[in-house]
Amino acid sequence: MPLTATGCYPADASPVRTAGAPADARPGADHGNERLFPGLGNGGYDARSYNVRFDYRSGTTRMQANSVMDAIATQDLSRFSLDSAVKKVEKVTVNGRPAHFRTNDEREKLHVVPAKPVGKGNAFRVEIRYTADRSKDPASPAYHLPKGTEWPVKSWVNTKDGFAFMGQPDRAHLFFPSNDVPADKARLTLGVTVPRGTKAVANGDLVRHRQLAGSRDEFTYTTRDEIPTDTAQLAVGRFRSVDQQGPHGLPVRSWVPAEQYDKTVANARRTAGQISWLEKTLGLRYPFDRYGVLGVDSDYNGVALETATLSTFSARALTMSPEKITPTMVHEIVHQWFGDSVSVRTWDDMWLSEGHATYYQMLYSASHGGAALDTAMQKQYKADVTQRAAGGPPGRLKKATSLLFNTDAPGALLLYGLHHKVGDTTFRKIETTFFRTYQGRSASTQDYIDIANRVSGQDLTPYIKSWLYGKTTPPMPGHPN
Repeated sequence: MPLTATGCYPADASPVRTAGAPADARPGADHGNERLFPGLGNGGYDARSYNVRFDYRSGTTRMQANSVMDAIATQDLSRFSLDSAVKKVEKVTVNGRPAHFRTNDEREKLHVVPAKPVGKGNAFRVEIRYTADRSKDPASPAYHLPKGTEWPVKSWVNTKDGFAFMGQPDRAHLFFPSNDVPADKARLTLGVTVPRGTKAVANGDLVRHRQLAGSRDEFTYTTRDEIPTDTAQLAVGRFRSVDQQGPHGLPVRSWVPAEQYDKTVANARRTAGQISWLEKTLGLRYPFDRYGVLGVDSDYNGVALETATLSTFSARALTMSPEKITPTMVHEIVHQWFGDSVSVRTWDDMWLSEGHATYYQMLYSASHGGAALDTAMQKQYKADVTQRAAGGPPGRLKKATSLLFNTDAPGALLLYGLHHKVGDTTFRKIETTFFRTYQGRSASTQDYIDIANRVSGQDLTPYIKSWLYGKTTPPMPGHPN
């Protein structure tokens, strides 16, 4: 087993118990509850916030970095772990005191033994000094790729003037050590120093921008709310802002490459109106304190991503005709409700995120000159027949590599059929009750089933489970053909 050890300790080591330390302290679990990503996640604590800082310099892919995690112990902890695939961990402290640590590159883990055990219910702070390397971009261990096979999706998205993150589903710990599972959300502060003339953009609000010696600038952003680690975004480049005001005075600030401003600004300005339409359709206010879109000077792996408060697109996508790009823009905004504010409990619940985003994207398209909803759903139905046979049902996918692409169609079809079964009023009440119950938290498929049953007064469990776990695509209510 390949190990990279710095300040290491024997595998069976236990810290010396000091006066007042918990007598029954034990190691936290070094895995979570992820079937598709069996080594991902960690136990024994609840991460509350991350404060991560990078030093970006042009001409090199390496960046000196520092991360601070504030957490609450959920058990008496003798040692604990974080997900970590950073280049090199150099120093770890717990509550300001040097800690022993060991890294496991194969499992992408950082194991930490604090100088003194942490008692259950106590807050503790972990500070990690490390080097990040944007040329180091390994695929998830859960993908089990044949030796020598390169995964085409890049998590470090490098551009000519900087970079951007793409952390979904389990790559955020390439950027900073973390409990990298969607259920353990945390507030996020991201800071970076850059050459003057270059800007940094990240989730949340710009809380500090200052000029430093040596023609360098520092940018610091922080989120008001807790967000899943996979929705973290930090981008460095030559950006220009597009400012708007959304419903209820919501600040809407988008960022596009300065040299492509004229080609991208029109689509960026559609954002405020899209939020207003979704608020009316969902019957829910936008859940965060700000929003915007980010266009990066890259193909961004050919996708868009619901990075919290600041959805990410390739700049080229934002130059497309409105009929091509606006449905995707709406899709990513829907994720701010379903996926970001209410995150999935485990990745087996991904349909809750992708199904909602796809369904409301299609409603928007149908009401703005696109394909009729029934026509669009027939296309999705055919796609699900093929995808389900190859990749398994959406709630029990055969492999992790199917996660990002094989839950959209069945999730949207499930919601479309549910809407037909229970009617407009009940469907909207199910949706609003589910969101308001779990806003700011994570939710599982069973949580949705329980609310759907309670609100409707029906047993919808067989219907929902047939879509999520059936080996073949179920019949669509009211649509026998």
